[in-house]
Amino acid sequence: MSALEPRDADVVEAPGPRAVHDDTKGSVLDAAHRALSIGIVSVVLLIAFEATAVGTAMPVAARELNGVSVYAFAFSAYFTTSLFAMVLAGQWSDRSGPLGSLTAGITAFSAGLLLSGTAGAMWLFILGRAVQGLGGGLVIVALYVVIGRAYAEHLRPAIMAAFAACWVVPSVVGPLAAGTVTEHLGWRWVFVGIPVLVVFPLALALPAIRRTASGPADPQAPVTPWDRRRILLALGISAGAGLLQYAGQELRWLSLVPAAAGVALLVPAVRGLLPHGTWRAARGLPSVVLLRGIAAGAFIAAESFVPLMLVTQRGLSPTLAGFSLAAGGLTWALGSWIQARPWTEPYRERLVVLGMVLVALSIAAAPSVLVTSVPVWVLAAVWALGCLGMGAVIASTSVLLMKLSAPEEVGANSAALQISDGLSNVLLLAAGGAAFAALGGGAVGHAVDAAGTTGSHPAAFAAVFLPMAGVAAVGAWVATRLGERRS
Repeated sequence: MSALEPRDADVVEAPGPRAVHDDTKGSVLDAAHRALSIGIVSVVLLIAFEATAVGTAMPVAARELNGVSVYAFAFSAYFTTSLFAMVLAGQWSDRSGPLGSLTAGITAFSAGLLLSGTAGAMWLFILGRAVQGLGGGLVIVALYVVIGRAYAEHLRPAIMAAFAACWVVPSVVGPLAAGTVTEHLGWRWVFVGIPVLVVFPLALALPAIRRTASGPADPQAPVTPWDRRRILLALGISAGAGLLQYAGQELRWLSLVPAAAGVALLVPAVRGLLPHGTWRAARGLPSVVLLRGIAAGAFIAAESFVPLMLVTQRGLSPTLAGFSLAAGGLTWALGSWIQARPWTEPYRERLVVLGMVLVALSIAAAPSVLVTSVPVWVLAAVWALGCLGMGAVIASTSVLLMKLSAPEEVGANSAALQISDGLSNVLLLAAGGAAFAALGGGAVGHAVDAAGTTGSHPAAFAAVFLPMAGVAAVGAWVATRLGERRS
């Protein structure tokens, strides 16, 4: 179990990787933090643009490369390799600082984009996505370690709010920009153009990271050896997740074999990589990690079916269905901004509980638009409320993780948080997809006929949203256990 991070003001450490913090002064844009903040926020902004743009260009790429039949693997390849990279980045950052992991991650991320953008066959495209996933996993954990080392505790909510704000513009502009580039220049430019843009944020961030967050957390302590057992468990969780995604492609009896193998790999790997007590919601860090997975998995699994429901059940165009969720980007950023206000700090746990209640209510209310007399704008409104709750919850779990982690454990614990997030996404998406298909939802790729209608039964959508609302409601209970037990 991790100890609470020291909170002494004006702590001056021996010369080494940690910056000198005043625990009550400064801002994320003061002279000491400006270059670092602009640099790492720019990196997140580019990652956000990539995530929203690639989804738009992917169908065109798959069709041109004759890879529609393996379309899903272009996504799962990224996910499975990123899980392994998260564990690797946690150990790497705790042993020698986040600089190496961040540099290697951005290099791999850019190389994967270039490989996919220049691929002449679908297998090369998927390989590029796998390399990109390695980079993404290394980067996200390294950024968490940078925040834990370079920013005083009272500044961390603000920088996490800035990360959330980075997704607002890409969520609205990204698909439109990617569609325009794909239509006029070709889908390849969506992939090969982003690596060039990485140079500027790297030039800003890397010198500041080298000055404030490089090297081990305690330069005087012996270097911790690599934990080979955790590396093997990381390979197991990646392979297990990949097998489950493969098995979930079709509902066939033969799929039970890879599914069983995936579970056999996942169970010991998850137990070994997440904090002890996570599955029973032990107070403190285990509940923080568990809540992150519950919140992200339930919300993303439900959100994935919102556009499909609006297109197939209410006849909206894909563009209008996508724009119905646009307000969520703004309210998500608003929720993250609220949790960063100093006056909310004494009430952070209550804020997270309220956020999870909003998430549960929004998911439960979403299928109300299956009733034709309910206006479509109702879904846009309730989803915006759910995103408001998610903004507060996601940023707060990141802040609490750093608060409850010893400096030398921020990397490993950040990796656990991201594993909980990513693994919950794939498991709940697979469960929701199976329920959807079993109740007549049909294959997503064939859901809409030439007339714009579908054979999907409304109950298939309810079978996704209502269970996910129940999962989010459990998350509201877990949110009451985020603080360590008081003696």
